[in-house]
Amino acid sequence: MWQQWPMVPRSLGLLQPLVFLVLVGASRAFARFWLAEMDAKARGSAGRLLIYGAGNVGAQTAAALGIARQYQLIGFVDDDESMAGRSLNGLPVYSAKALSRLVSAEAITDILLAMPNAPRERRNQIIGALDGLPVHVRTLPSMSDLASGRVTVQDIRELDIEDLLGRDPVHPSDELLNRELNGKVVLVSGAGGSIGSELARQICSQMPSKLVLLDHNEFGLYAIHQELSALTPVNGTALELIPLLGSVANVERLRDVLALYTPSVVYHAAAYKHVPMVEDNPGEGVRNNIFGTLNLARAAAEAGVKRFVLISTDKAVRPTNVMGATKRVAELVLQALAANKTGTCFSMVRFGNVLGSSGSVVPLFRKQLTDGGPLTVTHEEVTRYFMTIPEAAQLVLQAGAMGQGGDVFVLDMGQPVRIMDLARRMIQLSGLSVRDAEHPDGDIEIAVIGLRTGEKLYEELLIGDNPQPTEHPRIMKAHEPFLPWEELKPELDGLYVAAVRNDALAIKAFMQRHVQGYQPA
Repeated sequence: MWQQWPMVPRSLGLLQPLVFLVLVGASRAFARFWLAEMDAKARGSAGRLLIYGAGNVGAQTAAALGIARQYQLIGFVDDDESMAGRSLNGLPVYSAKALSRLVSAEAITDILLAMPNAPRERRNQIIGALDGLPVHVRTLPSMSDLASGRVTVQDIRELDIEDLLGRDPVHPSDELLNRELNGKVVLVSGAGGSIGSELARQICSQMPSKLVLLDHNEFGLYAIHQELSALTPVNGTALELIPLLGSVANVERLRDVLALYTPSVVYHAAAYKHVPMVEDNPGEGVRNNIFGTLNLARAAAEAGVKRFVLISTDKAVRPTNVMGATKRVAELVLQALAANKTGTCFSMVRFGNVLGSSGSVVPLFRKQLTDGGPLTVTHEEVTRYFMTIPEAAQLVLQAGAMGQGGDVFVLDMGQPVRIMDLARRMIQLSGLSVRDAEHPDGDIEIAVIGLRTGEKLYEELLIGDNPQPTEHPRIMKAHEPFLPWEELKPELDGLYVAAVRNDALAIKAFMQRHVQGYQPA
């Protein structure tokens, strides 16, 4: 054989396997070295994380993070001093008292609250202690959301809106929630909106026989109907969901709907609510917020509806904008109808800004943080009362059950929140710093852009004084002045003509005559 290829050395048969072995081994060693270097770079660029909570949820979270390699887990922090010095999943457990020093010494960038069953008061204390530290604070869902027993990296999220609120949410009274809803036919107008959809969710949990969802927004109506349709089989309820397209401006449509389904309770959440938008479109604001309420209220009285509850706002108190004034006139309409003893119990629920609703400040700030800032605040001293969407919905349901006719209910929401403080808090809890004149090297600027047309520095909840307590410790009942229907009706006729013509001067003149404290911008 070798005579056929005289140029090929006989040692090739021995050298070839050895050369291949060296090449394969070298390639594997290079790949291992390269991957190790890449992993080291990834770990170096990953956030350095502490998990606050060394319980079962904390351990599950650590395991999930170990698989994902998204964070470099440094250890755990726990309130239980007896846990300090121990190890969990091979990592040390530190005392909560050493947290500030630990963040500095270990260059911690992220802290994850793995305490889903901790009381709200304790969570607020922890978040308050973390406020001044240069760390990004995140959280896990509630225990009910983690009932599957598994924790994944996807469960990690920004702090709950309730955490940013800084106070305990108002807890519902189950008896009040159930009193007027169980086994009844209920209608919600504006069911596709932020408040209307949450009302629909909570009404579903009280097991009415039928829930009529009314909205002129096709997509919003479709979305809430799909969501509730998926929930009802899980809850084991025989609830019939009825999605209906329709506008409160169409009185004939409202009469047909109420005559056909004869609801026991109507929750009226359909309204234009954005202050600058209504200020620029006063005619449409009047037609929707005032005459839409009147249309639905009259149709409810004709159909024999037992209770009618209007969702109102703190902006109705001594308003400086058309939106707030229209909501106060809507209240006046219901107060006048209630005094006429139509057979329907009309009541109103007035509350502050709803965190997390469309157009509210927290989603806006989060988007601005994601975009790199600045966070926009209209005035350094502007303050607002805040509540969460579930709180707002629960207040509406509970107060509606307590109404006796013409009542204006308000929530004791504690102290108002300064928007500038909320902006600073959100920046700091994102692990960033505020950039201002004193700290030019900060991360995110807060820009003061000036009050918008019709916007107030401070909101109020009461026109008069001496609100009365109710059977719920955090709900008060106000007695507000109003015009009798015989006097109000001819005035409304003139207002409707002005609204059709979009006559802003005539509309504002009406508001100045009939809305106490109204001062147009």
